Amino acid sequence: MKRRLACSLILAAPLLAAPAIAQGPVAPHEWLFGSWTGGMFPAADTIGPRCTAQPTVIFTRDVVLRSGLLDPAYRQRIIETVITRADGATFRFSPVVPPGGGAVRLPPDIAFGCPGGPDVLEVRRIGPDEIVFPDCRDMPSPLRRCGSPER
Repeated sequence: MKRRLACSLILAAPLLAAPAIAQGPVAPHEWLFGSWTGGMFPAADTIGPRCTAQPTVIFTRDVVLRSGLLDPAYRQRIIETVITRADGATFRFSPVVPPGGGAVRLPPDIAFGCPGGPDVLEVRRIGPDEIVFPDCRDMPSPLRRCGSPER
C-alpha cells in the first residue's frame, strides 16, 4: 500500500508542478501590470468604466501601450529589457523602424518624450498605486492605477 502511494505521488509530481513551469519566470516589472490613467493630465477617475475604457498607459509582460492626446489608438512598444529598482524601473524598448525605411516619419507620440530618447522609459513609484515618468514632456502628471481607490 505504501509503495503504491509513493508511486502515485511520484507520477503526480510533474502534473502538480506543470502550472508553475508553464508560467515561466516572474517578470521584474510585474508590479506595473495593468491599466494606468493620468500622465497627460492629472488622473481623475480611477474606479469605473471611464478609467478602464480608455487608460493612458497599459503595462503587460512584453509590451507597453500608450494612447496619444489627439489619437486614441494605442502605440505599442515592445519591451527589450527591464531593470528594476526599489523605487521604479527602466524600460528599454525595441527600436521602431518606420515602414519603408527612414523616409516615413514616425508618429510624434510613439515615445513618451523622455530625455533618454524614444526607446527608453523611466518609471518611478511614488505610492502604492501611483507612478510618474520623470522629466518626460509628454507625461508631466502622475499616473494612477485603474481600480485603485480614489484619494
